Amino acid sequence: MIILIVINLVLVLAVGWLLFLQSPPKGELRIVTPRGDLGADERATIDLFGNARASVVFISTRQRVSDLWNRNIYSIPRGSGSGLVWDQVGNIVTNYHVIEGASAAQVQLADGRQFNASLVGASPEHDLAVLRIGGIGFSAPAQIPIGTSSGLQVGQNVFAIGNPFGLDWTLTKGIVSALDRSLPNENGPDIRHLIQTDAAINPGNSGGPLLDSNGRLIGINTAIYSPSGASAGIGFAVPVDTVMRVVPQLITNGRYIRPTLGIESDEDINDLLKRASGTDGVFILRVDPRSAAERAALIPAQRTRRGIAPGDVIVGLNGEPVSRLGDLLARLDDFEVGQKVKLTLSRDGKEREVSIELEPGS
Repeated sequence: MIILIVINLVLVLAVGWLLFLQSPPKGELRIVTPRGDLGADERATIDLFGNARASVVFISTRQRVSDLWNRNIYSIPRGSGSGLVWDQVGNIVTNYHVIEGASAAQVQLADGRQFNASLVGASPEHDLAVLRIGGIGFSAPAQIPIGTSSGLQVGQNVFAIGNPFGLDWTLTKGIVSALDRSLPNENGPDIRHLIQTDAAINPGNSGGPLLDSNGRLIGINTAIYSPSGASAGIGFAVPVDTVMRVVPQLITNGRYIRPTLGIESDEDINDLLKRASGTDGVFILRVDPRSAAERAALIPAQRTRRGIAPGDVIVGLNGEPVSRLGDLLARLDDFEVGQKVKLTLSRDGKEREVSIELEPGS
């Protein structure tokens, strides 16, 4: 009996020892390594975002649709985008395509406040629009300092802040990839002088600010080039010099007053006349009565029995060649009403120059 008890005790001890050997080891406690100081470039980027974040807004739009069966009208979500607080009054600058076709827009500030926005003005030709929020007692966040786009250089750092895919207040970093790019515009002449950047810009970034390394506004993010619809490293921004020319007019007049020569032309007819005559330029089809063009004695095309007899053809503006109506309109947009420009005109193989004062367009 004693022997059996001893044997059983030995077996219990052996089994316990085997179970102990097979149990998982306890995890080793690791010590956190101190990080050290942030790099100077990291601190600068963190400060840049912290200073600019409050001025960036999230814009969501709605659209009215009607039910063909019961004729009821519904308001449904249309899309979202970004914008920035322009002034203390509560004007918000964004892209025109962010609010195009919308029946209502709501603006959310970084501090969580939400406002129903009203449309102040829009310039589809520049893809810019101004909304207004606030009211009595409205306290606006600090505005982003305004920079200039005229001195930008390819290779300098830029930063984009926006709400891509609804991911609010997202910061991306890149460089200026190219300058003076042009994009076709369904709402008018080509959008010119665009800043190209490889900072990640995705749907929802539209209307948000593009900043330089000093945190100054240098552009409004407006478009991407991407076969997939997502960022492919090619984004574009409306330069701040254009924004500074257009936005004050939108706030004051509700629209942008384009400088004009007082002539009429047509891109399709222009292409036909260029091929028929071999002259590369903008054919004047009509001169507005009592306009600057009439005072400068510009001669329009005439309709004859044999077709259209060309008059004056604009082949240059301030020494730069002009070949398309879109080029001419876009270049005129670099000037202000009241300024004078020098046109190079061609007629019957002979060229002449005239000086003409720009007038406000309709």
